[in-house]
Amino acid sequence: MRLDRAITVVGAHAEGEVGRVITGGVVAPAAASMFERMQNIERDMPWLRDMLLFDPRGSVNAAVNLITPPIDPAADIGMIVMESDFFVPMSGSNLICTVTVALETGIVPMKGAATPVVVDTPAGLVDVVADCSGGVCRSVTFRNVPSFVMHRDAQLQVPGLGTLRVDVAYGGMIYVLVDVADLPVTLERADARRLVEIGEQIKAAAASGLNSVHPGNPEIHTVNQTEFTGPLDRVDGVPTSKNAVVVSPGRLDRCPCGTGTSARMALLHARGELSVNERFVHTSILDTRFDCRIVGTASVGGVPAVVPEITGRAWITGIGQYGVDPDDPFPRGYRLADTWFR
Repeated sequence: MRLDRAITVVGAHAEGEVGRVITGGVVAPAAASMFERMQNIERDMPWLRDMLLFDPRGSVNAAVNLITPPIDPAADIGMIVMESDFFVPMSGSNLICTVTVALETGIVPMKGAATPVVVDTPAGLVDVVADCSGGVCRSVTFRNVPSFVMHRDAQLQVPGLGTLRVDVAYGGMIYVLVDVADLPVTLERADARRLVEIGEQIKAAAASGLNSVHPGNPEIHTVNQTEFTGPLDRVDGVPTSKNAVVVSPGRLDRCPCGTGTSARMALLHARGELSVNERFVHTSILDTRFDCRIVGTASVGGVPAVVPEITGRAWITGIGQYGVDPDDPFPRGYRLADTWFR
């Protein structure tokens, strides 16, 4: 085979969300921090994301993650998350996929039934405990970066939808959250395309209309995604809710979304609906679940925050090598609006 840039990729999904993991063939650029490394890859190596995510090698429903050496000496590995439209500071489902792959392939050794792993992400250090009972990574529990509310009960004018009451919260990405009951749509699979259409409209309006800047890192300043929230019920005494997150340029997150769950828990805590150490179950449009709780409170630039803990599972789906034939007319791939929503 005539392949340039032969890159080894391990396929995985976390509760339904596809998160492929690069394990070989890429040298991470030098940087003083993981956030700077993310910026350097986005600026100097955009072909990497495009080649692996765009057609014909990738697909709209995937993200890709690069395992790198950590920059912080306290960490075991570094992780750079590449989504279709954004390089994002943190992603829960992608972290679950990345840690599972790192453990199952031996990049990080398993150390008994409860294996600790520290992941250096552009959002900060994330502490992980992986259930490796029986020599298999069965689940991943991570304590996310501090998460907090940026706007409460804001009035947002959305073309075609009128004025909506929305919230904005940070959980590793910035989310605009909207109650699905306020919209002519449901959280059922049959409404997936309509959720995407409405969600992208809301995100665009929030990104331009609600100034949202991370108080500790002003370079994090964009509303990345829309999160539709379902009612908060109690199932066997445990607060439980369904959600659907729209990932740009236009698809639904298949899992309950780790950073979206963190943003949701920050909002629920701010409203007095979720206490520290109280269990919370967040489910997806596929009815997969994350088991969660708030383990403590914090402050980010003077803004009250919570520290979320989330448990989810990932499964490896395959291993492959990707590259570019020298004569291939699409070395960086392409996007068409039939599947890549515009």
